[in-house]
Amino acid sequence: MPYRAPIAEFEFLLTHVAGFDRVSAQDRYAEATPDTVRALLTEAGRICEEVLAPLNKVGDRNPTRLENGVVRTPPGYAEGYRAMVEAGMTAISAHPDHGGLGLPITVTACVNDMAGAACLALQMNPLMTQGQIEALEHHASEAIKALYLPRLTSGDWSSTMNLTEPQAGSDVGALTTKAEPSGDGTYRITGQKIYISWGDNDFTGNVVHLVLARLEGAPKGTKGISLFLVPKLIPDAQGNPGVANSLKVVSLEHKLGLHGSPTCVMQYDGATGWLVGEENRGMAAMFTMMNNARLGVALHGVSIADAATQAAVAYAAGRKQGQPLIAGGTGTILDHADVRRMLMEMKAETFAARALALDLAVSIDLGHAGDAAEAARAAILTPIAKAYGTEMGLKVANIGIQVHGGMGFIEDTGVAQFARDVRVAAIYEGTNGIQAMDLVGRKMADGGAAIHALVDAVEAEAQALAMGAPVAAMADSLRAATDAIVAMDLNDRFGGAVPYLMGFARVLGALYHLRAAAAGDGARAALARFYIDRLLPEAQGFFTQARLGAAGLYDLSPDDLAA
Repeated sequence: MPYRAPIAEFEFLLTHVAGFDRVSAQDRYAEATPDTVRALLTEAGRICEEVLAPLNKVGDRNPTRLENGVVRTPPGYAEGYRAMVEAGMTAISAHPDHGGLGLPITVTACVNDMAGAACLALQMNPLMTQGQIEALEHHASEAIKALYLPRLTSGDWSSTMNLTEPQAGSDVGALTTKAEPSGDGTYRITGQKIYISWGDNDFTGNVVHLVLARLEGAPKGTKGISLFLVPKLIPDAQGNPGVANSLKVVSLEHKLGLHGSPTCVMQYDGATGWLVGEENRGMAAMFTMMNNARLGVALHGVSIADAATQAAVAYAAGRKQGQPLIAGGTGTILDHADVRRMLMEMKAETFAARALALDLAVSIDLGHAGDAAEAARAAILTPIAKAYGTEMGLKVANIGIQVHGGMGFIEDTGVAQFARDVRVAAIYEGTNGIQAMDLVGRKMADGGAAIHALVDAVEAEAQALAMGAPVAAMADSLRAATDAIVAMDLNDRFGGAVPYLMGFARVLGALYHLRAAAAGDGARAALARFYIDRLLPEAQGFFTQARLGAAGLYDLSPDDLAA
């Protein structure tokens, strides 16, 4: 079925659930008027429906390939990318000094949500550039900003981030890529990086890599990592792409999904690079890009959940089978209670995950406007949004296959692609287990004070809303689980981290549904009731698991596990 951009849904969420009015009231975002936002979302939605969505299956059936060292992208990708650029979709939040629109990240989030639903593999390209733009704005020298930001903002050049190495996956501190001073202010970068999304393409004039590397004599671990900007083509005196740098794409990974997006093995052989930020402070600079990407990846889950839900509802409405058991039935599988259960679960989960992502985006924007409390709130919501959003993407895509029955297992329907494409979202930009460990580790370094403040606000708001009593009660259970986690040693915290995060997300999702029910029509209230009655109770089970910590997790020896 054709993809439909959910413009009205975004406007409802921004107005009644995410509190976007607090962002647009800031002087920094004075241009983000309702008319401006509506016009931008409408045009972006049109591009997603008419240009990007038709490319989704094309990229899946015609994977990116490497020919004589040159990355060749699927048919139509170059035109799709150019359409996004010309519609202003790729630099919405970039600073106006460098050609950006200067609009809130919340608006970018809505556009990325739509573009990911239409063609996730292609949308990943500008997502990488958006993150690099933000990192350079915060950490790069004025000379680097002046040369690179206008070209990245215009979409003429694209970006990557290079963290992972064969021996250093989630343990970034184990990387061995070297950086040696050249004596002229540049550095020679040598090493290999893997899993580099969009490490090259055939439709931008240059590709700019941000590469983590270690200077000689640097401290061990993450405290000794520096960040370098390494272009594919070294700019000449006029800033135009010049001679080729000493780097290359060694190979492309053969993946479960996202076939249209090249995932590269990159080799750097004394490549020329420029330091970004301070020596040995590379992780701080890279985290700016990574946190931007974590919101983006949370939205990957939402994007696929939305696309899968649209497809499942359309299929169910046209699939005639069985005898209706309800009065006034349609004669389709929509008459069956279990199909209705699956479709309502898909819609309820998609709404909650999208609302959480936009709530996070609003807090990020307010933090950028100088609100320290909102910045701290964003830090807590980031791992929850990334993990919950991607887990729900997996879940909803899987349910969508089930709604289609046997046809869901047939590639021609396109719904299997949703499940394949979204699977990696729970892995990259920090696995969901690492997100949960961050939540119960660094985010509880204050003894849980910031989390308690968030939970208190949730409980108070829930108590004031219709249908809110169960949500307030579960918020109290979340508070108790938080206290239990804080009292544990680190490994016990990690043992219960994932269920704790998922329970936390369930409570937040319920609050968003309450807000929607209070502001919306009967359909909003019905969906909120479904979530609160059928999904929120799962949180209690999650909290029970979280309080167990690591108990029992080591009871099987390695030999027992292998038996």
